[in-house]
Amino acid sequence: MKQDPVQATFSHLLLSGTLVHEGSFEEMQESFGIRVHPQVVMVVSIDRYTDLVIGKPFHWSMEIGQQVVEGVCEAISEPFVWVWVAEGVLAVLVELALHSPKESGFRQVTGRIARQIQERCKKRGVNVSIGIGSYYDNPYQLHFSYEEAKEAMVDRFFQGNALIFHYEKKQGREAGWDSPLTPAERAELVARLRIGDEEGTVASLRALLDKMAQTYRHDVNMFKSEAVELVITMSRQVLDSGANAALILSENARFIQDLYVTIRYDKFVQKVCEYARRLTAYMEQNDLSDVSPIIRQAVRYLKENLRRKLTLEEVAQYCCVSVYHLSRLFKRETGMSPIDFLNRLRVEKAKYYLSSTDCTIQEIAAVVGFQDANYFTRTFKKYANCSPTAYRRAKLC
Repeated sequence: MKQDPVQATFSHLLLSGTLVHEGSFEEMQESFGIRVHPQVVMVVSIDRYTDLVIGKPFHWSMEIGQQVVEGVCEAISEPFVWVWVAEGVLAVLVELALHSPKESGFRQVTGRIARQIQERCKKRGVNVSIGIGSYYDNPYQLHFSYEEAKEAMVDRFFQGNALIFHYEKKQGREAGWDSPLTPAERAELVARLRIGDEEGTVASLRALLDKMAQTYRHDVNMFKSEAVELVITMSRQVLDSGANAALILSENARFIQDLYVTIRYDKFVQKVCEYARRLTAYMEQNDLSDVSPIIRQAVRYLKENLRRKLTLEEVAQYCCVSVYHLSRLFKRETGMSPIDFLNRLRVEKAKYYLSSTDCTIQEIAAVVGFQDANYFTRTFKKYANCSPTAYRRAKLC
């Protein structure tokens, strides 16, 4: 079933709230030859459309859209008009046989319609989720129902597919809402990024996103905002390392825009972690730009196991070479021994903890792989030319 251009124009005027600039509702009904008096907007969204469309020919989108439209037309017995408002997203404007928007009757009727749409579409091989706006008898306010229906769909982010959402006005958060992330957790993420630990950065980031998801389970916008803040923090570290500012900033802008329109939590996490890997790669270039595959493998192993007590034999075994060969090759290509390189990484990570958290010296020593705080202090002095306490004091001044 093809879209009637007249109905499409009429629907767009109602959804955009611009009908008031064209004439009275009754005049526009007469002009368009339409008798429908819709009071509610239902947004029907094809589940996982952005994933499904990848690699498909143009006619696939037409066919799946046709299946949704025919499913909607079969499901709804009430008068309605419809129009596509985005790829994979259909707005249905329905006239209900209700004399007032009483909560119980309204939710029951619209819920029934939504379930029928889902059933009909599923029989045609398409899963859809549906957002339902509020009831507005005044046609000039119907655009509010459309915005509410879209907002209701935000809750699909954490919950999955084939769902139905009625709009419910969300309570505002109290002023001074605190992030669920501690300074130490943020520091661990950034510190791993700074030393170019790709796997450690991704693992830390996933843990933070999961923790945020539990806290913001009913506030998707807060979750996305804090996730974007983490991305910006990581990007800032890459810029500070001397990376191409124009390249990083342009990538950031495109990536953040894409994040805000991502409608599934698992896809969101996947995108953020992939981007974190790209950012870590910029940092990693500082250490691995001109080294052989064996040394690159050894360096990554050192970074990923920074907190553990490591031996040269263990690293050599991981790289499938002898201790002698690894030591000689490592010294030749990096200018230092593997243990020296490891301690430099630990000190670099400790510097960020000292400057960005209030963790004690003992706590920081443990985080970066030293069981003995005194040994940590001596090692820190060797590479930083000052004690951890003096370094923290200088950074806080």
